[in-house]
Amino acid sequence: MDVITPRGGIWKLAHGRSLELGATATIMGILNATPDSFSDGGRYASVEAAVAESLRMVGEGAAIIDIGGESTRPGATPVDAAEEQRRIMPVIEELVRRSDCLISVDTYRSETARMAVEAGAHIVNDVFGAQKDPAIARVAAETGAGLCLMHTGREREKLPDLLEDQFHFLRRSLEIAAEAGVARGAIVLDPGFGFEKNGPENLILLARLTEMMALDFPLLVGTSRKRFVRGAIGREDPEPDIASAATSVLLRERGADIIRVHNVAANRDALAIADAMRRALMGERW
Repeated sequence: MDVITPRGGIWKLAHGRSLELGATATIMGILNATPDSFSDGGRYASVEAAVAESLRMVGEGAAIIDIGGESTRPGATPVDAAEEQRRIMPVIEELVRRSDCLISVDTYRSETARMAVEAGAHIVNDVFGAQKDPAIARVAAETGAGLCLMHTGREREKLPDLLEDQFHFLRRSLEIAAEAGVARGAIVLDPGFGFEKNGPENLILLARLTEMMALDFPLLVGTSRKRFVRGAIGREDPEPDIASAATSVLLRERGADIIRVHNVAANRDALAIADAMRRALMGERW
């Protein structure tokens, strides 16, 4: 059996922080401070509930908490920057006060990203890969924040070939980041499961993730509770966490460094098996 070694390395983040990637899977916990997210919308609408959930995920093994204030589910009603900031800023400020965990802000707006990093966030996670608001790359460069550039098929015409479109889009995102002065070591890439990809396309992307390693950046992936996961198990389950954990293991085996999830405990244990298997195959002690 071939052993795929994730690219790994040191991910450089804001406020003098960094994160070692590669040896074991890094878990990013999802915190939706929204009323309408597809899985847990409204569950963490209050600051106290959002912070309590964040701390619970950290206790279960999440190294990063990814906080978003606008739902990215298909058909969601857009909100303006002021509403997005109203939802997330108090959560970030309180979480910074109560924990030293790494905080990611899930936004495509440069204004929101700057406010979040100034309040203590370490990472900017942009679902439009810095192509909707390119100034977000300048925010990352000026603040030293880690920058996740995600592929999307939204608001654009995709190329017919699935992987060709990945490389085409993400290379443009990388050009924007380089032009803004973002350090190479601050960047990770996300193939953007969902986001105008149908069920078979998502499964093919999962199977072929190793090809994304040709871009030579660490990979962040997020399949947790996505529609294609629910479709693959053949029944409607709003929280298909066992199936989601299975996709996390498959992605880890194919080179993913960071796994973005709702259910931290389930993925922590599943990923521990994947990492133990890899170490055993490489002759390491576990």
